Amino acid sequence: MKFGSILFASALATLSASPAAARMSLPDPSEVDAADNPRLPPYLQCVPYARQVTGIQIYGDAHTWWGQAEGRYARGYKPKVGAVMAFKPSGNSTLGHVAAVSRIVDARTILIRHANWSPINGRRGQIEDNVKVIDVSPANDWSSVRVWYAPLQALGGSSWPIQGFIYPSKPRPSEQLAARAPRASRDSIAGIITRKMGW
Repeated sequence: MKFGSILFASALATLSASPAAARMSLPDPSEVDAADNPRLPPYLQCVPYARQVTGIQIYGDAHTWWGQAEGRYARGYKPKVGAVMAFKPSGNSTLGHVAAVSRIVDARTILIRHANWSPINGRRGQIEDNVKVIDVSPANDWSSVRVWYAPLQALGGSSWPIQGFIYPSKPRPSEQLAARAPRASRDSIAGIITRKMGW
């Protein structure tokens, strides 16, 4: 009998002996066995994977990366290959999310590499490469995106707010000032100039 199955049987015996514990929900035995199956890929969080593939040495929950990057790494609001796209906490993603940009397809479409987004074969914590992301922000400023979701084999229905992009380079003084400016104020000024100049 596998170790996971022993734990399951032990927990089941505890439930039988304790009526108060009967409200607990136990994992399915196949999930317990799968957890210690060496043939399955390991469970991986988004943070160590993004750090590994980009070389950006930031630690801690994903939602803290944008703030931690200030003064250490260049930041901005345009995707670049090798950058980390930092998601804001939203909905059931209370810790945010980070992903690595792997390709720019067009002005509103990129491909990313990330971990722990879609369940793959029923398991979370898996790595996905070349995942489609589209910018759905009204101002085309990458402040809101939709992300490919493997169980649907399509873009997910939710829009996810983005803090911005962290680039694997040191910040220049002008980049630091630009990154500190609220996105809305920069977008409105940029929009006015673009409209006036007819660009």
